[in-house]
Amino acid sequence: NCSQRTLDGYQNIVKRHLIPALGQVQLKHLHPQAIQSYYGKAIEKVSARTVHKHHRLLSQALKYAVRQGYLGRNPCELVDSPSWKGRAMRTLTPAEVEALFDVAKDSYYYPVYYTAVSSGLRQGELLGLRWRDIDLDFLSISVSRVLYKRRGICQFKEPKTARSRRRVAMTPKLALFLREYRTEREALYRELGKELTLDYLVFAYPDGRPLDPSVLSHEFARIAKQAGLERVRFHDLRHTFASLMLLRGGKPKVISEALGHASVAFTMDTYSHIIEGMQSDAMALLDEVLPAGVNKNSVAKLSPTLDFQR
Repeated sequence: NCSQRTLDGYQNIVKRHLIPALGQVQLKHLHPQAIQSYYGKAIEKVSARTVHKHHRLLSQALKYAVRQGYLGRNPCELVDSPSWKGRAMRTLTPAEVEALFDVAKDSYYYPVYYTAVSSGLRQGELLGLRWRDIDLDFLSISVSRVLYKRRGICQFKEPKTARSRRRVAMTPKLALFLREYRTEREALYRELGKELTLDYLVFAYPDGRPLDPSVLSHEFARIAKQAGLERVRFHDLRHTFASLMLLRGGKPKVISEALGHASVAFTMDTYSHIIEGMQSDAMALLDEVLPAGVNKNSVAKLSPTLDFQR
């Protein structure tokens, strides 16, 4: 249950790396030493993160072999994978969002950035939206397909899971923004001798072609850097939406549904660092309500010298 892009990545790892290194070894003779040796050689050519991906894929394949009875034990369990820490999540503060938008406001891609922060949709979900998916009267967005790029060609497909196929509530500000944006697009298409229909993409090039995800990400990185925001990815706009919602008292279940997460537990785990900070803030608010110091009379009443039998 993964995207075509992910499958392509797996196939690339198998064909370009795992088969050349381990393909000649019979499964029953695939010992931990051979795998460890492969990792040692691979780390000299690629990053620890890449080798970690190889390890994870190989381990899953061998785990399946164990379930099918071809192996007694997964040899990857006896191998040390190169340590690698995932990239720390980056969320923007309200001031940083303002700085980003101030620089991006004249960009052709600004409407995508604005909608991303306002809705929490993934990049592929945003680029797959048609005008029929936008309900400006009832303030909702229907996610029914996503755009992805495979071998240089942009294609559309259905979302991976039932939770990803969802209806997302829209803020009044976003609805107003998209209404004005639609008016501008209608004027643009009239100049080109076309009529904007419900089947047109919301975010597209003037000729109607879908936006290129790679170009969009590259342009976003450039604008973010120009705004003084280092190491910010387009996907971080989704994290920013979630963090701002949580910090403003949004219910985890509602936020989880908006993000299309598999479960509320996954949402809570993903943004646990934000929730911990919220707990500290809540304790600080409670501290403001409670009186300071100890009541001497209460201490006296609990003195062990008193007769509690009376």
